[in-house]
Amino acid sequence: MAVFSKSYDHFLGYALSGGGAKGFAHLGALKILEKCGLKPDVIAGTSAGALAGVFYADGYHPDEIVELFHRKEFREFVEFTLPTSGFFKSTGLHNFLKRNLRAKRFEELQIPFYAVTTDWDRAATVIFSNGDDLVDAVVASCSVPIVFYPQIIHGVPYVDGGLLKNFPVSVIRKKCKYVIGVNVSLILPAPEKNNIRRMMERTFNLMSNSNTLIDKAYCDILIETEGIEKFSMFDLQNQIKIMDAGYHCAALAMSKKESWEVVRKCHRHYELTKQIRGQIDRVKGWM
Repeated sequence: MAVFSKSYDHFLGYALSGGGAKGFAHLGALKILEKCGLKPDVIAGTSAGALAGVFYADGYHPDEIVELFHRKEFREFVEFTLPTSGFFKSTGLHNFLKRNLRAKRFEELQIPFYAVTTDWDRAATVIFSNGDDLVDAVVASCSVPIVFYPQIIHGVPYVDGGLLKNFPVSVIRKKCKYVIGVNVSLILPAPEKNNIRRMMERTFNLMSNSNTLIDKAYCDILIETEGIEKFSMFDLQNQIKIMDAGYHCAALAMSKKESWEVVRKCHRHYELTKQIRGQIDRVKGWM
């Protein structure tokens, strides 16, 4: 339903950043937003944010999402291959999504969803939001260059959306009255000892953070998960700790006066929407 005061497509949108395993912090933040009585009309996600976002858009509760990943190891989501354009194929992740997502097409999701990817050939951000490329688009959004092979969709190679748009607030900004952004990818500290994995992770982290500054300014509420920088982007052993950190940071952000002003307006919108729908139902009953 369109917003009453202006022709926005949606009232409230969530933008979820990339960040590898730190994306479990999104689940903690989503739990707090639910406690505030909020429900998004649209979700945009990059990389880990796309992974958390698609399951949430599919109707999963945050606790159910983390349970899907419980006791999973990185090697279960990948297939090692000869390193030509990447060290791993995302075969396991692709199968995992196909097995657990109820929706097979974007249109079957309970909440409209935007998966942010990067067209490798054209060096351009590409947004997937409709059709039957749902699983492929999410896998593409998570395909960190060099680590993973590009995901081929209709003959085009796509890689991690964080390369150019790690925090996809601008993807939905003009469509929404309000946007709540959750950024789980803060600057990593320089490692005490370097190895190839740490060098690659910090390089991608610095690069992706450089394209988040404008998007942070676009948020009506910005939740940043400070304190989880120490966790690796491939750390699947500390899911609960990371989720709890996201919960704590979101609780602090939502306790601010300006955040509650947005929450109050959202609840007012829900009330007006319910009243209008009730009136429409009564009119239909008279016909």
